Formats: sequence, structure tokens, C-alpha cells
Amino acid sequence: MQMQVVPREGENALSVSGPRPMEWSTQAPGKQRTSSLESPIMLLAGHQSAIYTMKFNPAGTVIASGSHDREIFLWYVHGECKNFMVLKGHKNAILDLHWTTDGSQIVSASPDKTVRAWDVETGKQIKKMAEHSSFVNSCCPCRRGPPLIVSGSDDGTAKLWDMRQRGAIQTFPDKYQITAVSFSDASDKIYTGGIDNDIKVWDLRKGEVIMTLQGHQDMITGMSLSPDGSYLLTNGMDSKLCIWDMRPYAPQSRCVKVFEGHQHNFEKNLLKCSWSPDGSKVTAGSSDRMVYIWDTTSRRILYKLPGHTGSVNESVFHPTEPIVGSCSSDKQIYLGEI
Repeated sequence: MQMQVVPREGENALSVSGPRPMEWSTQAPGKQRTSSLESPIMLLAGHQSAIYTMKFNPAGTVIASGSHDREIFLWYVHGECKNFMVLKGHKNAILDLHWTTDGSQIVSASPDKTVRAWDVETGKQIKKMAEHSSFVNSCCPCRRGPPLIVSGSDDGTAKLWDMRQRGAIQTFPDKYQITAVSFSDASDKIYTGGIDNDIKVWDLRKGEVIMTLQGHQDMITGMSLSPDGSYLLTNGMDSKLCIWDMRPYAPQSRCVKVFEGHQHNFEKNLLKCSWSPDGSKVTAGSSDRMVYIWDTTSRRILYKLPGHTGSVNESVFHPTEPIVGSCSSDKQIYLGEI
């Protein structure tokens, strides 16, 4: 299998001045570079099928990508962005993946009804969690405390797993398919979103829903907790991106911001969303083949980046540098300086 990485010379995104969203533009000679990428735009190719999910590791040195081809690729962020490892074991597409906080493991979810954990050093599968009775759409490791993972499935349940134990330690039954899950910052609650358009907040101790957030008009396809843990970002098939205030004693209407511009279509892909490390920007996948980046304060579109020839399923910010990565149904990943 031939991996190719094509740095597209002479391209960069100019800084934003007017209210018009920026696109990649031709770079003037001697233009200041803002990151340590080898070229202002890098193209990573090698997956055999649509890529549904990608994440930078916490150090910002490696990308993990999960594809319909059932494989997880690990890529170096710097140099030629080589693919240096392939994690094999899933029997179906990889719909979601996350790095653990220390960057030593990857957790992945698949329609093969399993959640799996992988050791990044060796590339070996270290745990297979197989208690869901249908597709697993989403997974999320907690940020702190014991090594817990939450998963959400078409079987209408979210399950809580402890990496040190066999089997799920808790099951949270819902009436509808669960398409997105996340942990609260303190790891004492989980958030689930699904085809009933609502976001539910579950108390792990009580094992029940303590709050329901209503506002989306169509199913939830992605969710992401802000870097400071105070806000939850959700992407809905109503083509809205919402920010919810998750702090205790927040006002009754917790939806504090709505962003628009990106699109969902008949493919019904589970388009994800994420925050910049400082919380000043958000980004989301879009079916119109564009990468959208909004300013969280003004809610305006800062960047609308072309390049992909298929639905952009996930876009993510680099943890330390002004780089955005995006993966698409066109089997490709772009890294670009912003």
C-alpha cells in the first residue's frame, strides 16, 4: 500500500481582518510561517476508505485516524507526516476514537459492537469491551481519576467501563439510540446525545438522568467538553452547533451560544465537533466538504477551508500550535496552518 504525503507548496491562510471567512490563499514569498509543519498544508493519504474520526495525541506529535477500512492509522505530525503504525482488530468501521489523557492508549468504537483499547507503543489491542448488542457510535475516556471509559450505542444504552476490570461496571438505559457521549470534567457525570435530539446528564453515583438539555431539532452527531470543563459543545443534524453551560447553578436555559453555517446531509454521518486548546474557537465537520472554524465570542465564521472532496467528518485543533486537522469521506486528512 503506497502512502503519499503531498505538501502543497505556496499555500497558507492569511490572518483574518474583515468579517468574511478566510480561505487558504496563495502565500506571498517570505510570508511568516506560524507552525512547525513542513508545509503550510499537508495532505495525508493511505486509508482505503472514508475516514470518520481523527485526533492529535496530547503532545501534538502523533495523529490517530479511524476509517471505514476497519483500521486505525498513526501518523507523525512533523516532517513528511509518515504513517508509522496500523492498529488492526476491529471487524467493522471505526466511528470514534480518543487518546487517553497520558497519551499512552487509544480507545475506539465500532459498529462491530465493541469498544477497544490499544497500546500505542506496541500497537497491540489491550482490551476488548464487547457487551453492547448493536453498533457502538461513540466512546470517551475520562480526563482524570480512575481509567474509566464511556460508550454509546444503537442498543439504546451508554456503558461505563473501568480499564482495570472485566465487563461494564454500569449501564445507563435510554429509550433511543445513543450517538454521542462525553464525561464531565470531574468524571462524576456522563453526557449522552442521541436520535431523540436531547442531551442527557447522568449522575454516575445515582445512575440516573439528573438533567435534560433541549434545543436541538434533530439528532446529536457529536459532543465535546471545553478545555476548562465548563461548557459542552454539541453538533446536531439540524445544522446547529450549540454551547451549553454545564457549571452548577447555571441559569435554566443552558444553551448560551448557537453557531451556524456548516451542513448535514442525507448521508447522516456522525459529524463531530471540537474546541481550540484555549476555548476561543470551535470547529465542526460539515457535509459540504468545508472545514468551519468559528470564534466562540462573536460566533462568526473565522475560516471556511476548502480542499476535501467528500464530507468532512471531523476537524480538530492541534494542542499547542495553530494547526487544524480534518478527515473526510474522501479518504484523506489535511493538516493546515491557520
